[in-house]
Amino acid sequence: MLLRHSPLTTNDLRQCLRIATGATLGFAICKIFDLSYGVFFTVTPMLLLGLVPVMNGHAMRQLLASSVMAGIEVGILGGLFGSHPGMILPIVFGLFLYRFAAMSRGSLFLFGANGVISLSIMLHFASYPSVDINNLIFNNFWATAASVIIAYAMTALWPDVEPRPPMAVVVKAPNRLRHEALLGASIATASFVAFQVFNLRDSMSAQATTLLLLFPMHWNGALGYARKRAIGTLFGVTFGLLGQGLLYDWSGLLIFVIPLLWIGLMLFSQVHVREASGSGVGFGAMTTLGILFGQYLTPNNDLVFSALYRVSSILVAIVATLLLCYLVHRLLNQFEATRFGV
Repeated sequence: MLLRHSPLTTNDLRQCLRIATGATLGFAICKIFDLSYGVFFTVTPMLLLGLVPVMNGHAMRQLLASSVMAGIEVGILGGLFGSHPGMILPIVFGLFLYRFAAMSRGSLFLFGANGVISLSIMLHFASYPSVDINNLIFNNFWATAASVIIAYAMTALWPDVEPRPPMAVVVKAPNRLRHEALLGASIATASFVAFQVFNLRDSMSAQATTLLLLFPMHWNGALGYARKRAIGTLFGVTFGLLGQGLLYDWSGLLIFVIPLLWIGLMLFSQVHVREASGSGVGFGAMTTLGILFGQYLTPNNDLVFSALYRVSSILVAIVATLLLCYLVHRLLNQFEATRFGV
């Protein structure tokens, strides 16, 4: 079952309002001030408010630290090794490895998750000569800082009305920790290589999908999430196409686009909250919609081609990632030190 049938609690409804309003506000800020890389400003608040029910200092420090670290690493790698792909690959693997190790331990999951996505996307874009690396890095950081401010503002505007139960702590054996870190780093590095080799500059949704599939941190979880991600992508794309058809020639007018985006995010955030699984159908639909509106909806561009291309590229990315995930999972399970276990 994709959704639980219990009604939304007051806390759930307030989280939906925080997600929808926060992501829409980030989108509006980006468009009003004509900032580059709108996907950072739209999706980052969504990631933060969707994965962290109530904003807190620990989440803030993780998010800001991940953005700063990714910016420093991309700046150094782009400047020193940008023209030497053979030298950059082992370094990239190491950077992904310590992030997935942080995610596997749990307490620094947000630091690793946001860092993996930011690092992969920025490294890929930084490899193109036409891209201003400094502009890319600073836009990512400002988007992260804005997301933290937005998250605190949303939490103050719609606070929880009752305490939430503490999250259960999962104790993992050392071999499982090694398995999850190596699995994630291997596939994230392979994804980076594939997008570089095939020059897939316009496939940000597919690139993000290859990383989001790794968030469960194991093969069975990736397999389950793949189905949910595919369904969520179809939902997000369908809403984007319907919105494009409704707006038609008015897609460049923010006064019409902003309410439409808020409605879509509000609908999908309810699915996300009902699932209560971190990253599922609702989260996939929200991120797809955020990428479509934040990155591809401009006064001189519509969503039709971008939306249809997103569907095909994401489905290919899901199949390829699952195949590689299964192979790496089987390989790591051949050794006791990296066996998944329990």
